[in-house]
Amino acid sequence: MIIGILKEPSFETRTSLLPEHAAVLKKMNLEMLIETGAGDLSFATDQKYVEVGASVGSRSEVLQKSDVVLSINPISDADAAACSGKIIIGFFQALINAGTINDWAKKNVTVFSMDMLPRTTRAQSMDVLSSQANIAGYKAVLLAANLYPKYFPMFMTAAGSIAPAKMLILGAGVAGLQAIATGKRLGAVIEVFDTRPAVKEEVMSLGAKFVEVEGAADASKAGGYAVEQTEEFLQRQKAKIAESVAKADIIITTAQIPGKKAPILITKEMIAAMKNGSVIIDMAAVTGGNTDYTKNDETVLVNGVSIVGNSKLPGSMPSDASKLYGKNIMNFLQLIVTKEGNLNLNFEDDLVMGTCVANKGEITNERVKQLI
Repeated sequence: MIIGILKEPSFETRTSLLPEHAAVLKKMNLEMLIETGAGDLSFATDQKYVEVGASVGSRSEVLQKSDVVLSINPISDADAAACSGKIIIGFFQALINAGTINDWAKKNVTVFSMDMLPRTTRAQSMDVLSSQANIAGYKAVLLAANLYPKYFPMFMTAAGSIAPAKMLILGAGVAGLQAIATGKRLGAVIEVFDTRPAVKEEVMSLGAKFVEVEGAADASKAGGYAVEQTEEFLQRQKAKIAESVAKADIIITTAQIPGKKAPILITKEMIAAMKNGSVIIDMAAVTGGNTDYTKNDETVLVNGVSIVGNSKLPGSMPSDASKLYGKNIMNFLQLIVTKEGNLNLNFEDDLVMGTCVANKGEITNERVKQLI
């Protein structure tokens, strides 16, 4: 069986599999066919793939010959038509691109969207959201440090003392926790908000202060994802956040709800109260952002505050991002491929069924189906 890797759109620096993954595919009795130049921006040349036994071909060859096609981003209608009867696996944000998934289903493409993977203990080795969010949290703090016009750590010098930067992080998921760890290494003083009381211990273990707001909706049954909150809770949360925002020099926001617009956590009034030179890195920009001013892939300057909307932070570390993403994909392939290298789609497996959004001409995921 042949696993095909497509070259991503020009804005994407990552690739689905690196040459180092080819050896694992061989052990699984699978062949790798990669589109010419697919790994260039991840510092993996065609020659590197050839050296480990992979084949390199044109896009049409990959689409025609492959049994399973890998693409991080959604493909074109023409490419989807060429995948009729095949399997395609990627990070398709199915709840945002439900219409596209529906079009692919009509073309008889079996679609696995890795962002729909149930977030359970068993799924951790395949969790692309976590592996990429870890990178995003790290890079968000480094980006903020580059933009912030002052030191992060406290300094005692002959010319006087420098106070440490005050950092506020909204959301203590994988990205938020990595942002805490990175911020602490740089010497910042950190406060953290999250609607899940269960993360308090993790936040405090990393040396940050956890700011609690009473009355949050129970997220324990949401599979590791955030849930919508009541209006009463949101008002209490808003008041608490406003206090911390006014003191903060750096703010990292990560709050997203799958399939919905990101909640506005930092209002115009809060930003007006911030100090000149402060920086906000909004990692929820792709779904609208957590501030009133956020624009995806843009930096907006408001009252001396830099508001950075950046949803492509993992792509700023393409080599390691591709390495981790590829490992996630390899682990998932082991669920749907036998030891002999044959396809085996076991839809009684909750991870296989949960990740599959289209099969046999139909949308198979109820949440995606409701959005059509």
